Order: sequence, then C-alpha cells, then structure tokens
Amino acid sequence: MIMCCGLVAATGAVAQKGGAVQPVPQVVPQPAPPANADPDANPVPLEWTPPALDTLAAQAAMKDSFTLDRNLLRAAAGLLPDSEAETRQTMYKLEGVSVHLLRFGQAGVPDEAAVNAIRQTYHLRGWKHYITTSSSGGPVHNGTTDVWMVVDGVNVRGAVILAETQRSVTLITVAGNLSPVDIFHLRGHFGIPRFEEDSLQSKQ
Repeated sequence: MIMCCGLVAATGAVAQKGGAVQPVPQVVPQPAPPANADPDANPVPLEWTPPALDTLAAQAAMKDSFTLDRNLLRAAAGLLPDSEAETRQTMYKLEGVSVHLLRFGQAGVPDEAAVNAIRQTYHLRGWKHYITTSSSGGPVHNGTTDVWMVVDGVNVRGAVILAETQRSVTLITVAGNLSPVDIFHLRGHFGIPRFEEDSLQSKQ
C-alpha cells in the first residue's frame, strides 16, 4: 500500500556522472488555457516539466520521479487518519500528482539560473503566481517555496509547487477540480512543504 506521506522518502536512482553540463534551454512562451475551455479537460499536463528541470537533473547526485493517478490517490486518501479528514476530501478531488525530487551534494544546488528559469517558465505560460515564502522548519529547512495555479473562475484546475532548499529542488504538479483552500490541505504531503502562509493573493 502506498502512503502519501512516505512517497517522497523513496530513494531515487543515482544520476549518471560525467558528460558536459548543458546550458539552460531558452524558455518558449506557451499560451494559458482559454477561458472557455472544456471544464472536463485537464489543462495541467502532469507529464510536462520545464526544460530547465532536465538541466538540473543532469547535475543531481540523486533524483526520483513518480506520478500518481486518481486510483492511487484515492487509495492513499483512504489510509489517512480521521484527524486529516479535510486532506482526505482534497485528495478525492485530485486527478493526478507528479513529483520530481532532485538532491545535490555538499556544494548545494549547482545552477541557480536553472531554478530561476523554471520560475520564469510558469510565468510565461500564464499561470498565476500566488506564493513565495521562506521556511525555517518542517520538511523544507532554510528553503523557498513558490506556488503557481491555473484558475478557472473560483476553481483551481491545477497547481505547481516548487520547493528549493540549499541541497534539493522538488517540483510537484497537481491536477484536479479544487478550491484554493485545498492547496493548503495538501501541505506536508507529496513533498509539499508546510509553508506558513495561509492566504492566497496573486502576485502577478
């Protein structure tokens, strides 16, 4: 059985060593989903990641990626205790979650420009940037968390959470028919840090 809280703890495969480090790919702007898009269509492709993430992955000492579909998420939700009933309800609304975890050595994240390129990619795709927060405790120590969302009226169709620490970069994509508050209920799961901010206001 898969427990959502323990998924990110799985040990990733050791990255291949050697080879030239590729430059950060140029970010190509992508249009945001149209306002009149099919409400049943998923505007958040779980399999897609910014090209700059590949640049970082090539330099990671360890890396791990996985995707959970609706059935796995509901099975994981059923394992949650009654004390996390709100999180369980949120997980029932999810269509899928993808997680990419990169860990680096003592020198830390080797290419901050690539991390910034990831942030810029979601800006150019038209996603709303709601949160940038620093954390000094919980799963992310001395790190920065960014949250972007695809918003359709009052509904959140998906979100991306980028969590950076001195020695790791984690990118989590969630898709579903959510409310803004649901994003807060997912903190502490799937590698999403327990960032302290409790309100959502667009910063762009």
